[in-house]
Amino acid sequence: MNKLNLSGLMHLLIVYIVWGSTYLGIRVAVQEGSGFPPMIMSATRVFAGSLILVALARFIQKQSLRLTKEEWIVLSVSGLALWWGGNGLVAIAEMTVPSGYAALIIACTPIWVAIIESILDKKRPSVFLVISLLIGVAGIAVLNWPAIIAGNLNDLKGLFLLIIAGLSWGAGSIYQKRKNIHTTPEISSAVQQFTGGIALLITSFIISEPTINPVPSAWWAWGYLVIFGSVIAFTSFVKALKLLPPNVVFTYAFVNPVVAVILGFFILGEPITQWTFAGATLVFIGVLGVFKEQKNSIPLPD
Repeated sequence: MNKLNLSGLMHLLIVYIVWGSTYLGIRVAVQEGSGFPPMIMSATRVFAGSLILVALARFIQKQSLRLTKEEWIVLSVSGLALWWGGNGLVAIAEMTVPSGYAALIIACTPIWVAIIESILDKKRPSVFLVISLLIGVAGIAVLNWPAIIAGNLNDLKGLFLLIIAGLSWGAGSIYQKRKNIHTTPEISSAVQQFTGGIALLITSFIISEPTINPVPSAWWAWGYLVIFGSVIAFTSFVKALKLLPPNVVFTYAFVNPVVAVILGFFILGEPITQWTFAGATLVFIGVLGVFKEQKNSIPLPD
């Protein structure tokens, strides 16, 4: 089994902090009145990330850039789901919802993945999994209870976009995993970001997003998302998977939302209420149950 070595833990710490802070970065980058239009921000971010990953793979790691037709199709389809349907909708939602809230809703993605896989496999979920799913959904309801009882449709619109984003990200991940293509993580991510970026840019033109006039803080946030979010944290994630057991690495699903909530509170003054604590607790319990069920049913690689 992989051991908990110091290098692996340092890479995991980078994933915790950087990926947890990307929600704050997106919020600053698309803040209404001072930031980028969400589709343009997402498109330019992933285009830049794609170019850097290609340069890293080709000129530093000396990887081949040749892909088969099937690999292009799989990576293009999954890229649309991950970056157009997933990341793009998160950017739109964060124009109106707090970054910490967005992170907590996206933390439910393993729940949506479990539901999708149960449907695809035509397999009846266990009682434990069903209870875990219900607890996670209850957590979403608690997080949104103030908006529900107040009839705040704007907040609920953000919730809807974030749920669709999580479903899209989960579906893209499942599709890629089941196709079992043999490309390096850097090349896979570069192609996915490139195809997702094209779709984001086309969408921006179709919906006629306004001319960009972002303030300096939005530009800094954009640069942070490109360099740290798309390149450094991704590279650390891949290295952590090589050095640590997968069940340790995937604890980022629990830590990232906590980092996002804390940063949102201290930097942007986003509120943390009793509903935040209660809802987040239920979401984490639900997601933990899903991970436990997967660990029991799928042997971890050595």
